Amino acid sequence: MVIANATGCTSIWGGSAPTTPYCQNKDGFGPAWGNSLFEDAAEYGLGMHDAYKQRREGLALACREALEVPGISEELKTALQNWLDNMNDAKLSREYGEAVLDELTDVDGNPALEKLWTMQDLFTKKSFWVFGGDGWGYDIGYGGLDHVIASGVDINILVIDTEVYSNTGGQASKATPLGSIAKFAAGGKPVRKKELGRMAMTYEYVYVASVSMGADMNQVLKAFKEAEAYHGPSLIIAYAPCINQGIRKGMGRSLEEAKLAVQTGYWPLYRYNPTLKEEGKNPFILDYKKAPDGTLDEFLLGENRYAQLEKAKPELAKEMRATLAKQYQERFDELTELSK
Repeated sequence: MVIANATGCTSIWGGSAPTTPYCQNKDGFGPAWGNSLFEDAAEYGLGMHDAYKQRREGLALACREALEVPGISEELKTALQNWLDNMNDAKLSREYGEAVLDELTDVDGNPALEKLWTMQDLFTKKSFWVFGGDGWGYDIGYGGLDHVIASGVDINILVIDTEVYSNTGGQASKATPLGSIAKFAAGGKPVRKKELGRMAMTYEYVYVASVSMGADMNQVLKAFKEAEAYHGPSLIIAYAPCINQGIRKGMGRSLEEAKLAVQTGYWPLYRYNPTLKEEGKNPFILDYKKAPDGTLDEFLLGENRYAQLEKAKPELAKEMRATLAKQYQERFDELTELSK
């Protein structure tokens, strides 16, 4: 796994010494993590992807040349051909790559076979991911994110959506919903949130998922597995309760808050899988089909980003919450229609 991480909360929590979640497993395998600038994580990840792709094409050429070497064993020929046929399958590329290396027992003096040893890190197909927050994905880095998904390459993107610029002090971003207070939106954000997932779905060849771990961990796991398996661009948008939201019950109850966000209709759960369309099925799956339960106001007023406007300008707050409820009901109706 190769990770290109945008600067922000994801890089601070994921890449700070002396602890890190990016470590080796019992077999010695683990992710390679890199952090570039805030605005160019997607381009940074695309560069790493393209570099590996070019090097692996060189490995494929070397395997074809090795197949022409006189006197190589039938076992090596089979392993080489199996790898060439499955080089873009993560599991099989590793299996057949190891089979090739096992058969390279006597390569001294044979340049074509020696070359395979020098490229052995490329046999297993790598998983490429770009991590970032909503300030990056919806806003400052959106041009790069859009460029990557429009390229059609096999890269996965994870956007951690706190609906505000968290790492720089809580400024409004394009992910900030209508009526939410933030820096530069002290009177409540006057326009609705950008629908990043639905925008990405219009390409029709991008895997897209909207997830909330507190609401449905199985759905989160399905989304990650499907995104990884999909040979094309993938975008997962994950709801992330944040200290800047001012959750009144405390950050220790953040999973509960993430669950309430889904139950009240504030955050949708869905997956858009283009491979289903190729099978003649509806590519859009709405994973939480219950209509908003009428408790959206209660959810909103449990967070200071909405409750503070209620205290300062109650009439405006009430009007904005009513408009937000109407918008989210319409969004649910539209998503329900898409799932039919």
